[in-house]
Amino acid sequence: MALAIGIDLGTTFSAVAILRATGEAEILPNRDGDDITPSAVLFEEFDGVDQPLVGTMAKHSAVGSPDNYVAFVKRHMGDPAWRFDSTSGASYTPEEISALILKRLKEDAELALGEPVTDAVITVPAYFDDARRTATKHAGKIAGLTVLRVLNEPTAAAISFGLSTAASGTVLVYDLGGGTFDVTLMRIHDGDFEVLGTDGDRNLGGFDFDNRLMEHISKQVVAQGGPDLLSIDADSSASAMLREKAEMAKRSLTTVEIANVHLSAGGKSFRIAVTRAEFTKMTEDLLRRTEDLTESVLEIANVAWKDVDHLLLVGGSTRMPMVRHLVEGLAGRPADRRVHPDHAVALGAAIEAAAGVAKSAGLDLDIYEGKPLNVSDVTSQAMGVLTNGSAGKTINAIIIPRNTTIPAKLASTFYTVVDQQISVEVEVTQGDDTDPQYVVVVGSKVLSIPPYPAESPIQVIYAYDIDQTIFVEVIDLVANVSLGTFEIDRLANMDDAQVANATNKVAQLTVL
Repeated sequence: MALAIGIDLGTTFSAVAILRATGEAEILPNRDGDDITPSAVLFEEFDGVDQPLVGTMAKHSAVGSPDNYVAFVKRHMGDPAWRFDSTSGASYTPEEISALILKRLKEDAELALGEPVTDAVITVPAYFDDARRTATKHAGKIAGLTVLRVLNEPTAAAISFGLSTAASGTVLVYDLGGGTFDVTLMRIHDGDFEVLGTDGDRNLGGFDFDNRLMEHISKQVVAQGGPDLLSIDADSSASAMLREKAEMAKRSLTTVEIANVHLSAGGKSFRIAVTRAEFTKMTEDLLRRTEDLTESVLEIANVAWKDVDHLLLVGGSTRMPMVRHLVEGLAGRPADRRVHPDHAVALGAAIEAAAGVAKSAGLDLDIYEGKPLNVSDVTSQAMGVLTNGSAGKTINAIIIPRNTTIPAKLASTFYTVVDQQISVEVEVTQGDDTDPQYVVVVGSKVLSIPPYPAESPIQVIYAYDIDQTIFVEVIDLVANVSLGTFEIDRLANMDDAQVANATNKVAQLTVL
């Protein structure tokens, strides 16, 4: 079988893994000999052409060249307006920046394995919507990868845990990474991994905890007669330096009760002391948000804490003591320490990648105590369509509710509004609210229909695949004929021509 890798494409750090012939998944070291690679890119300009550095070397150069440094791009995936402009004049989309990171991971994997790699499973936060999932798949393609599947990060962690420990029962995965938070409840039995419920916040992670420290440190510098390092007048080097100091302080506070931050600004030197108690206090609302989401998942799945057999803490941000204290306090039990917070997601992705390659070859990969792997996930967000409600008011009609097992195929019937109506616009939404202002219109499609009377029935069928990608079929129920099955025209994603152009653009760049 062809080699297939698993990639944890993280907000702050990424990792790549492989399932060996022995049945053991292992992390592949990068060219620097490290298990994880910073998800950071620095563009150095040579003769007007960008030379991208990815990883540790890029991260260490952030303070010296902040205008050519980009990180946390995962938070911009699916945003068609976001661009990073390097000083050479080149402009990059989130997909292209992510593709550069993926290209580096691909090349490092090939170096470690000694042979080419094209197939990969890439993980995404469980709460990523359709636009962000599609953008991730596009990034993989631009990097030269065949993306077998995008897999939810908590699901990947549970797969790794289940395989390495042969555990069974109900598992709660609390995944707090550098930029996102997910919580997923699963049941493991005889190689079957069934997701019972999931929730999350794609804009909550270690980045936000760092921001609180940055604000605190900046205020203390001002109190000691220094400049406001976060003001709009502060240069980008000062901001980059402040983030670096905040990250260092956060890491120190995982092992000690007090961290001293030393920095220079405005021609003066400053020492700022931050205690663990202060850090906990300034981030208690962020912790409370994760608690609320965790309790919500348990409620949705109708599972009590006493019925949770295994508690997994995944993501580098779970190293913060107050996170472990919160979750273990809620659960009334210690977290399972057999799971490596930085490795579990990539390892699980590698297992799923190997299983996917085997399945495409008509084989069952019996890796779970002699049984094949079977993963049953759920939708992280509801899918619907905009339609006319009472008094002509537009509403969001949910077709596939949140936490529906996928793949899923569900239908609803709608009706034409006026006589002689010759077209219908299908506006696909993602979100749980009936009010259109609180959901996202993922895409739309205009379809021609015969000029029927008002109130003629039209059926909309949604199919949701294992990648949580949407396909739509519309049925003319008057003539009982299909008006077509199609992928929606996504408003937030590249089209095929743009992906092809980006692929050529990234292929011409040598990643260091």
